[in-house]
Amino acid sequence: MIPAAFAYHRPRTVQSALRLLQLHGHDAKILAGGQSLLPMMKLRVATPAHLIDIGRVASLRGIRLRQGVLRIGAMATHQEIEFSPAVRRAAPALVETAAVIGDLQVRNLGTIGGALIHADPVADYPATVLALDAEFTLQGPAGVRTVPAAEFFLGPMTTDAGPDEIMTEVAIPASPLRFGAAYLKMPNPASGFALVGVAAAIGLDQAGRCAHVRVGITGVASAAYRASGAEAALAGQEPTDETLARAAAVAADGVDANSDIHASAEYRTHLAGVLARRALVLARDRAMASGRRRRSASRV
Repeated sequence: MIPAAFAYHRPRTVQSALRLLQLHGHDAKILAGGQSLLPMMKLRVATPAHLIDIGRVASLRGIRLRQGVLRIGAMATHQEIEFSPAVRRAAPALVETAAVIGDLQVRNLGTIGGALIHADPVADYPATVLALDAEFTLQGPAGVRTVPAAEFFLGPMTTDAGPDEIMTEVAIPASPLRFGAAYLKMPNPASGFALVGVAAAIGLDQAGRCAHVRVGITGVASAAYRASGAEAALAGQEPTDETLARAAAVAADGVDANSDIHASAEYRTHLAGVLARRALVLARDRAMASGRRRRSASRV
């Protein structure tokens, strides 16, 4: 398939890209890695008259860990995230997530900012950034603002980002003491997208109880969401297998689950509970192991 005709722009700064967005308005689209937009253009689902390629905007690249916060440029590719030592230290669950996105070609070109702005309801990153309490920096004509992940995903391919804004950075607090997280998914065998994906994060207090719990779920509903019922069920509790199983059982409560040719609503609901239990157990085990490693290091 051949896309409709368009004008191509390649700015070198965020400010130049924003000026082009303001000039062309709804006729313009931002091109990051192109792994979602270009197929849509070839099918003529999207027909922008102006394509603004931000691939050469140097300020949107880079991954750094500073003062306890992992900062990822919006143009960082999935492969860069997968192999980044800083991400592996501060947010290893994000490494797990990047490693299971699409195929090698997609991971080489696709970007975290593009994936998050696209907000496909079966994408992988949304579940993990929800579980890790990420914040997104958006820049537009009115200035710079920060949006928590919990407030960002509004519906299928719909986010809190304005049409004249560009995502510039993803910020994630580094893992604290006695903290563990994990991402698991059941992939669609053809596309690799998540039929259901669950990210779980657990932080333990000195008594071994859940002081911090986040569960992010993708693929089930029209947008990624936090499983607040599961989180509430674990708050202040000792994370035994039985307690985690009870919390996982309500992971899809109150959610209007998707039903399509790939999976029924009932199957997605069931799978959300299964994967939530497995992800919570893995996060719990990693939190406990993290605490043991740090105590051993302090005695050396």
